[in-house]
Amino acid sequence: MTTVLICDDHRLVREGLSRSVQAVPGVDRVDTCASGEEVLARWPMERHDLVLMDVQMPGLGGVEAVRRLVHAHPTANVVMLTGAADREAVAMAISGGARGFLHKDVSREELCAAVANALAAAELMGMGLDREVPAQSSGPDLTEREMQVLRGMAAGKSNAQIGRELYLSEDTIKTHARRLFRKMRVNDRAQAVASGFRLGLVR
Repeated sequence: MTTVLICDDHRLVREGLSRSVQAVPGVDRVDTCASGEEVLARWPMERHDLVLMDVQMPGLGGVEAVRRLVHAHPTANVVMLTGAADREAVAMAISGGARGFLHKDVSREELCAAVANALAAAELMGMGLDREVPAQSSGPDLTEREMQVLRGMAAGKSNAQIGRELYLSEDTIKTHARRLFRKMRVNDRAQAVASGFRLGLVR
């Protein structure tokens, strides 16, 4: 049985995310909770396949919660839920063991795709993304253009926005993105940015 735990201190956010995640093929159950403390209490007993955790919460915030959870249970698969102003906290969460991040304002389709990818990656790689990267800990050999695209992704910009800033077409940005995904051995932009934070390529 594939299970997902959504942790956010806002009830409406939890309920909205829960409805969307329930639509992901292969997800059998979606649970919710409102605090980092509850995640730490429940995960060892329920062993959810994926935890979607808000970065900013009262009490034990998402950054410290993921650090404690992954330290105690290295196989825990956590993706952070972020707002536009959470970049520094996201970097800390990635360093603490989170496998990626999602902006809260993503479309339902993007959310479903990201959840499906996170579940598939955890199943295929066993020990997860953060166990895959150390073999290239010095960092992948990205071109300057690929670095510009990665920095744009880290800032939460769409391919079209990155293209406008670099005076390139959206299709050209997509081509650069595919190349950097291949070099970084990741499947999507969330994993690319997560690896970028972890390797110090973006800050």
